[in-house]
Amino acid sequence: MSNQVQELGENRVRLTVEVSPDQVKHAVEHALSDLAESVKIPGFRSGKIPEQVLVSRLGKDRIYREAVDSHIGGWFWSAASRNRVRPVAEPEYEFELPGTADDGWSFAATVEIQALPEIGDWTQLQVPRVVAEVPTEAIAAELGALQESVAELAPANGRPAREGDTLVVDLVDPAGEAQRDTVVELGAGRLTGELEAALLGSSAGEKKDVSFERGDGSSGTVEVTVREVQEKILPPLDDELARAASEFDTLDELRASIETTLRAQLDEEIDAAYRVSAVDALVEDAKVQPAPALVSSRAADLLTGFVRSLERRGVSLETYIAASGANPQEIQRQFVLEAAVSIARELALEALAQRAGIEVSDDEVKTYLRDEAEDAGEDGDALVEDVWTHGQQESIREDLRLRAALDRLARDVTPIAPDLAEARDKLWTPDKDKPEGETKLWTPGSKEPQ
Repeated sequence: MSNQVQELGENRVRLTVEVSPDQVKHAVEHALSDLAESVKIPGFRSGKIPEQVLVSRLGKDRIYREAVDSHIGGWFWSAASRNRVRPVAEPEYEFELPGTADDGWSFAATVEIQALPEIGDWTQLQVPRVVAEVPTEAIAAELGALQESVAELAPANGRPAREGDTLVVDLVDPAGEAQRDTVVELGAGRLTGELEAALLGSSAGEKKDVSFERGDGSSGTVEVTVREVQEKILPPLDDELARAASEFDTLDELRASIETTLRAQLDEEIDAAYRVSAVDALVEDAKVQPAPALVSSRAADLLTGFVRSLERRGVSLETYIAASGANPQEIQRQFVLEAAVSIARELALEALAQRAGIEVSDDEVKTYLRDEAEDAGEDGDALVEDVWTHGQQESIREDLRLRAALDRLARDVTPIAPDLAEARDKLWTPDKDKPEGETKLWTPGSKEPQ
């Protein structure tokens, strides 16, 4: 489809959409199939009515009207997406019915849209960014985990079992079914709470009955006999450990490598948080307010996706609410807030991309797809062909365009120390006095819904 957008003023546009002959033909064939199922004509079974009989009985206008009515919405929304038009109301269509199923066709749609915000000079924005500092405790924890990985087990010399010990136990259920010589580690989180508590403080040779609750809510018992209690003997934290457990010759080299790895991880997390803060600063500076219709639609999509993710795990929304104690109204509110945030960020970045003249070429889209395919071990050319065949390249192009806008924003804003940002925010400025009742867009000071 090709199309053009005419600005009408007052946040309204007229979108003219050209529909290809193949799409018209597909829509007519789909309409014929649906009508063959729903229309009753004496002498013919449902779904088996020949095309010429349907045309004779219903007339071409009825068939073409069905084709248009069932497909015009999809054609419109696809064209709106490709042209970066964000409708906030149902469109008003203008068209004449197609004269034939073999030719192209066009229609026009007038609709109210979400206008892009007016953004200022984003290079003047100041955004807090922390400096990566690797805690010594984190390095010590990594070294401790390395010691644990090469630790040896030795008898606990008769002392009671404690967290971190490895036990060899026999488990026998009331029916007499036994699991002999089962190895368990206390504190590893693999045992039920009741069994973990029963084994703590036990000694070799001790036998006890333990009651526990199953996953389905029912209760059960098991006889536990402790055969052995073993403790971990950690090797010294020295150069020999470094050589035995890593590619480094000294403990100092190993410690430096761990610090470098942790710093890289911290830098990645800090950079991601900085980019989010930069977008939110742009949203706040431009005072972006998404249209309620857009927010409601996005929130409904998010809720639908959440319900489907639960169902894939065999859990209904009702079961989730009952088990988690969540409030249905609070769940809905969280999705509305998440929708408002995501749309506001998209609008701000789209406005920046437009002002900065950021565009993404076909070659850039194809390069991205081939890189993604290579990472997944798939055929890049096949993926490109599939995306273009199904008309998905425009949504990918827009995603890449917004990513490029975010890259530009993160590069252009000025990072400042978090304590300086906090002190600045506490200062009074004229824009802090807002009219009573003015709505402030929620931004992620708390965790967004997953």
